[in-house]
Amino acid sequence: MRMTGKAVLVTGGTSGIGKGIALGLATMGAHVAITGRDHRRTTQAAAEVYTAGSPQVDVFVADLSSQSEVRRMATEVLQRLPRIDDLVNNVGGYWNTRHVTADGLERTFALNHLAAFLLTNLLLPRLEATGSARVVTVASNAQSMGRIDFDDLQGERAYSGATAYNQSKLANVMFSYELARRLRHRDVTANALHPGLVSTSFGAEDPGRTQRLLVPLLRPFMKTPAQGATTAIRLASSPDLEQVTGRYFAAGKSKRTSPLSYDESTAAKLWRVSSELVGLTAGSTAG
Repeated sequence: MRMTGKAVLVTGGTSGIGKGIALGLATMGAHVAITGRDHRRTTQAAAEVYTAGSPQVDVFVADLSSQSEVRRMATEVLQRLPRIDDLVNNVGGYWNTRHVTADGLERTFALNHLAAFLLTNLLLPRLEATGSARVVTVASNAQSMGRIDFDDLQGERAYSGATAYNQSKLANVMFSYELARRLRHRDVTANALHPGLVSTSFGAEDPGRTQRLLVPLLRPFMKTPAQGATTAIRLASSPDLEQVTGRYFAAGKSKRTSPLSYDESTAAKLWRVSSELVGLTAGSTAG
């Protein structure tokens, strides 16, 4: 019960890995808050989290691909959660064809990267005020195949579901590293992780050839959501990692990421471009 008295916000906590993270932290006694797009599914998941052992569960309903929804939800979070010990940026998705959000942005980049970027920056004052807080971002080993294409960040010239996803996961890692650098003199850590190959409904809305043909064959060998959640739970709760920041974990251990992920000039540019895309000024972001 080492999370007793601590509050955790898990985005995308209604199913899959996010729900596994919420349930796991609930068994440790954490006050868990989850986000989801559908009110009924989110409240149902919250009931399970409460049953697992969380003394209090908060529900926030929002489509995090929309920046106005992220901002509205962040305001609600700040009103209802007097402390945030852990922010787990888990929400994400995969789309085989190009989709555009309400803000006119490519959906994969908007949900997988910009949602976490904006929400983290909006909640950062509360994280700092809590002290010894942690930002944990669920990335993927797909980062190793990604590159940040600033000339076609939104996939307008040429779109591939896999390319967009790989780029967003590299962005997750670079965001975590850059956030850690910007917070190096503050009491907040930032780390990213690979959950493993997990059996979820990932990509089911708009599946590509891989999802349709390969995933059914691999599903018997995939991790369960509870197994996929273990690294994120460790990053959010382990006393041994309280001061560890700017790292990437897989199978519970620190790992190296792609050479591109360590390019600080690209990371700084990604931060500037992301700030512009979500309407944050230099004074309203970390660092």
